[in-house]
Amino acid sequence: MDLLLVVLPAFLIFGTGYIGQKVLKLNIKTISTMSLYLMSPFLTFKTFYTNPLNIEYFYIFLFTFLLALSLIAITYISGKIIKADKTHMAAMLLGCVFPNSGNYGAPVALFAFGAMAFDYAVIIMVIHAFLINSIGIFIASFGSEKSTTAREAMQRVIRMPVLYGALLGVLFQLLHFKLPPTIMEGISLVASATIPTVMLILGMQLAEIKPQLFALRYVNSVTVIRMVISPLLAALFVIFMPVSDTLKSVYILLAAMPVAANTTMLAIQFDVKPNLVSFTTFVTTLLSLLTIPLTIYILNMM
Repeated sequence: MDLLLVVLPAFLIFGTGYIGQKVLKLNIKTISTMSLYLMSPFLTFKTFYTNPLNIEYFYIFLFTFLLALSLIAITYISGKIIKADKTHMAAMLLGCVFPNSGNYGAPVALFAFGAMAFDYAVIIMVIHAFLINSIGIFIASFGSEKSTTAREAMQRVIRMPVLYGALLGVLFQLLHFKLPPTIMEGISLVASATIPTVMLILGMQLAEIKPQLFALRYVNSVTVIRMVISPLLAALFVIFMPVSDTLKSVYILLAAMPVAANTTMLAIQFDVKPNLVSFTTFVTTLLSLLTIPLTIYILNMM
């Protein structure tokens, strides 16, 4: 029961967003844009400004990139086995490779392991955002008639405000630039509001999913790879990571998260089976109510 209580606060906020969207019919895109462009840079700036730079940053990036490549390979093989066409293959890749580390993983890491774990989760979230807006775009364009060029993909990456928040935080830390306490209080206020806002957005997005029938082989493949194989691979990788136990736990926990909500936006933009991607997001998020407490239990036993 105690482990279930760890994820219940997150689902309480998801539920609030879900009910709010059903009742109020809010403009999700506007709120999501506000969160991405106005609020998230404050969160990433604070995280990278206040946490001392060390070798752990390098290992986080290296192993997160390796995990993404491994999941791409496994998903591609799985797709070939079930005879997925190009569009279904791209939809599977979007669902399998990118976990919901931001508006789900980070708050759960905070509830489960504390403030330091939350900071680690935000760092991983920034890397995942970079991967979604680079590798994710190429995957989506691969499965769509709406092709994109390398230049267009790079322009999208350059426009990511969370990266500028992170880079500015690193720069200020390296230059030993001390911000006045009152300025930091303002930054902290916006940063603290970011995660609850994006959690509400996830609930709102789930409220917009329409129930449809899909071939079970696609849904099952994405569910197994995202919820089972991904955390098992992460557990294997952390054996070779000379980092703290807290970071190892956070790394595995975030790898066990359901399909990232942001992948739905890519699927819509590039016409890559958006209903299938949305449905797998919904299914894996519901399943996480059971799998995430189990993951936390196992991590606490290690």
